[in-house]
Amino acid sequence: MTLTRLNPTARYADATVFNGLVHAVEVPAEESGDITAQTISLLGLLEQTLEKAGSGRERLLMATIYLVDMADYDGMNAVWEAWLPAGAAPSRACVQVARLAKPGWRVEMAVTAAQR
Repeated sequence: MTLTRLNPTARYADATVFNGLVHAVEVPAEESGDITAQTISLLGLLEQTLEKAGSGRERLLMATIYLVDMADYDGMNAVWEAWLPAGAAPSRACVQVARLAKPGWRVEMAVTAAQR
C-alpha cells in the first residue's frame, strides 16, 4: 500500500493519504479576522487539500475542531454548516484549547476523509 504526503515539509505535510483515507489538518491563511473570516479561510484551504488528495467535503469521516474561545462556537458552526453538503456531516469533536501555534489563530481543524 502506498503512503502519499501532499506538500511535505520538514515539519508537516498538508495531508497524508494511506489505504484510501486522507488525513489533513488546516488553519486559517491569516491570523487576522473574526471567527467567521478565519473559518471561511480554513475551510477553503481544506477543500483544496481534500480535492488534491482525491477526496472532498462530502467524504469527511471525522473532524476535530480546536477553538481558543468557545464563544466562537456558534459563529464557526454557522460557516461549517453552510459549507457541508446536506446529509454529509461527519463524526465531530469540538474542544477549547489554551492557544494555537500562532497567537491570532482562533480555529484549527483535523479531519479524516475517504478518497473517491
